[in-house]
Amino acid sequence: MALDPATLPDDISVLKAMLIASEARSDGLDAEIAHLKLTIAKMKRDEFGASSEKGARLIDQLEMQLGELVATASEGKAATAIERPAPVGEEELHKPARRALDPKLPRERIVHEAPCICGHCGSDRLRKLGETITETLEHVPEQWKVLSHVREKFTCRVCEKITETPAPSHPIARGRAGPQLLAEVLHNKYRAHLPLNRQSALYAAQGIDLDVSTMADWVGACAATLAPLVREIEKHVFAAERIHADDTTVPVLAKGRCTTGRLWAYVRDDAPFGGQAAPAALFHYAPTRGGEHPEKHLATYCGLMQADAYSGYNGLYTKGRMPGEIVEAACWAHGRRKFFELAELQKAPVAIEAVKRIDELFAIEREINGKPPDARLAIRQERSKPLVEALEIWLRGERKKLSSKAPVAKAIDYGLKRWPAFTRFLDDGRICMSNNAAERAVRGVAVGRKNWTFCGSDSGGRRAASIYTLIETCKLNDVDARAWLADVLVRIADHPAKRIAELLPWNWKAARSAPAQAA
Repeated sequence: MALDPATLPDDISVLKAMLIASEARSDGLDAEIAHLKLTIAKMKRDEFGASSEKGARLIDQLEMQLGELVATASEGKAATAIERPAPVGEEELHKPARRALDPKLPRERIVHEAPCICGHCGSDRLRKLGETITETLEHVPEQWKVLSHVREKFTCRVCEKITETPAPSHPIARGRAGPQLLAEVLHNKYRAHLPLNRQSALYAAQGIDLDVSTMADWVGACAATLAPLVREIEKHVFAAERIHADDTTVPVLAKGRCTTGRLWAYVRDDAPFGGQAAPAALFHYAPTRGGEHPEKHLATYCGLMQADAYSGYNGLYTKGRMPGEIVEAACWAHGRRKFFELAELQKAPVAIEAVKRIDELFAIEREINGKPPDARLAIRQERSKPLVEALEIWLRGERKKLSSKAPVAKAIDYGLKRWPAFTRFLDDGRICMSNNAAERAVRGVAVGRKNWTFCGSDSGGRRAASIYTLIETCKLNDVDARAWLADVLVRIADHPAKRIAELLPWNWKAARSAPAQAA
């Protein structure tokens, strides 16, 4: 808050005390800001820590608190700068180091003309010594426009037949929305988690009248148009040797009440064992969490599957399953989390020791991440296997000392009852220790559902699963989902069905980067 000079005391000692108090408050804010930044960075870096929705909400709250503190500190500094401007050059000495702006962003050069005469002696004999460049990041407001597609007609003077240019293909048959607008609506709804009613209000503020029903019609038509790409991603995911599986709740409106549906995520990520196949995520919707749903989703899959201990998966692990067996690989992050909660909340010595031992295994995993399966297997056999064997002996010994009702005993039982699935990574270099790939895939849904509240129906849930499949796959391949959607919606109607795989995010990215690399 700016000070009114008329209210300041005349006593110099009082003024000094006020200045010292102000500086102390500023230092305190800076320290608190630094502490919050460090806390948030640690939580984001903690790849094997708690990754539940509760943790995501905590990060959101911390970042909101950080934003408020930074705004308060900035407001105070700005007010001080207005009252007591710093001498020329002094502000550079106290300016903190900042990250350079992205060099890939386009630059607009604005030259501020220098005076023609010297400001010190009045001479006009000036010679350019150099230039100082200060960059600011700017945002250009979006522009709305109507594209008028003009198709000329000609008549032949010989045969008197009329010739007309064929109509261009539209993303939606007889639709009036362009691909960029459709991509914006889809991106805002499923990536930025802005419901259609909020988007309609934002567009109305810009003078564009778009009803919710109109945009809902666009979303449904786009989902149908993009369905072949979803099927291609499904083929790609289920062709993997190993997949990750997880699910999350989805509120669904049904007959005037809200029920709980499920979005199931199946993720292919071969990067941890050096695989060259592109990562991809496939989502399926189901109205319940019954085991029949993953059995239906994975009816054609056989191979390794990393998942939590949900009993609905048990039917997938049966011997002699057709078309082939699915081998279970348990998630050590889930097992660790049960000990971590007890270590943090109750300071239980057994839980603290268990977390310490499991963290030693994860430290080895970080070292071998990205190495081929044979190299990972050799290191695990040499370094991880003795630690796991010692951990089992220790856990069984501690379990004998505990009552079956003790929380620590339940955490131990969770691991020991599934020990073959937990230790399977020791004999197969393709397996990861955690199921974090699937948890990361469903995190966006968990974070976003507090914005969009519920799906309107089961069909809305299936539609959401399709679009989440496309957007999450774009994220995994470092592809701008909005740019990809806009380009694919332009091309897909005229693209040969046999070459639909060319439009998948990773192939699309490779095709666009090839000319740039050649240049």
